[in-house]
Amino acid sequence: MDAKESWRRYGLRPVGADLDEIRALLREHTARERRAQGTGDTELMRLCCFQLFNSGGLDDVLLIWSAKQASFDAACSIDIEFLLGHGLDATKAHLSASRAPSATAALDRLRELEAEGEFEGFSVEERSAVYDRYYGD
Repeated sequence: MDAKESWRRYGLRPVGADLDEIRALLREHTARERRAQGTGDTELMRLCCFQLFNSGGLDDVLLIWSAKQASFDAACSIDIEFLLGHGLDATKAHLSASRAPSATAALDRLRELEAEGEFEGFSVEERSAVYDRYYGD
């Protein structure tokens, strides 16, 4: 499955069992991309991350972070804002409560970018609308 097929099958705001399929797809392509850059479909990974961003589930934050960290290409393709589907404060609180080393790394990066003003004026709704237009074209 590529990004176009995923978009047609699940749309930009999937729910229920579709989210489980998207998570599985993201895990699969993240593993491929970790094995060798270019073997995972980073365009599809990006779409999966946006779909999970739209669902707003805090349990998806580390999955999205893992995908972003899979390779240089993935890091460039997957926006850090995709971690923030439930908002910046809720995401930081969620990561702070986790003992996973990846949670610490993600939290450190969010705090660093926040200190640089990266998230000033950030809105889940506005970010979602930007990507709605991107994928709608």
